Amino acid sequence: MPLQSPSPLKQNDKVVIIATSKRFSGDVAPAVKLLESWGLKVILGDNLFKQANLFAGTDIERADDLQNALDDTEIKAILCVRGGYGASRIIDSIDFKKFIKTPKWIVGYSDVTVVHSHVNNLSVQSIHGTMPMLFERDSAESLESLRKALFEGKTSYNIPTHPLNKIGEVKAELVGGNLSILSTITGTKSDLDTKGKILLIEEIDEYLYEVDRMMIHLKRAGKLKKLAGLIVGHMTDIKDGEIPFGKTAYEVVADAVKEFNFPVCYGFPAGHERENYSLILGKRHTLRVSDDKVTID
Repeated sequence: MPLQSPSPLKQNDKVVIIATSKRFSGDVAPAVKLLESWGLKVILGDNLFKQANLFAGTDIERADDLQNALDDTEIKAILCVRGGYGASRIIDSIDFKKFIKTPKWIVGYSDVTVVHSHVNNLSVQSIHGTMPMLFERDSAESLESLRKALFEGKTSYNIPTHPLNKIGEVKAELVGGNLSILSTITGTKSDLDTKGKILLIEEIDEYLYEVDRMMIHLKRAGKLKKLAGLIVGHMTDIKDGEIPFGKTAYEVVADAVKEFNFPVCYGFPAGHERENYSLILGKRHTLRVSDDKVTID
């Protein structure tokens, strides 16, 4: 069955910015200004600027902001201000009953992958896209892709080919997010079902051997064998060890999936860089990988 799609945003809709993970001490004003220019009314979570060591407030405070945002029927979208770490500490304490009845967009990436996977398992779509902390850094194309996802509920992209791409075409539901998070939620209530689906992965600030370890973990857990397709986003600031690993990050992924026949796209602009195009998780996409270009819509 297709997943529920939250209603597209319209003028004067209320949206909220909250922190589910790492503490936030930046300036949210530029993000508020942009969202207001789109005709939205912006609310800030009560605990947005709280600090408890690494986290944006205690687990209880962060959970309260997420729960209130999910339950408030006037709020039509929830924007997570940043990633980092912390969403997995609160996700099991959240009651999604009201959210399932009146779903709304949840937006973010990186650590927000925990939330995405959890709500996708509850048959609700969500948006893998940039977050308010990064609006000033992001390209105009990235921000426009988020606006279109929120207001139109759809996206369409054409990107250049990559030497490691595997040719093919498939239409299937899109799932995924940050590779580290996908690895750590395996076996939990937020575990990702990848069978017959297109998987998106991206990563930042890991060693090459760790990328390999996570890919092998997903492979051994059966997450790659029955994929319909694979989209590989940014692999940002991936480091090598004192003893060279001998492959690039993309080559590590290619080696892990070489025995499978599904189409694979490398270099899609999603992840921890200025070009971070929004994708709707839980929505059926057509992935076309040809010799001269890649189309995702």
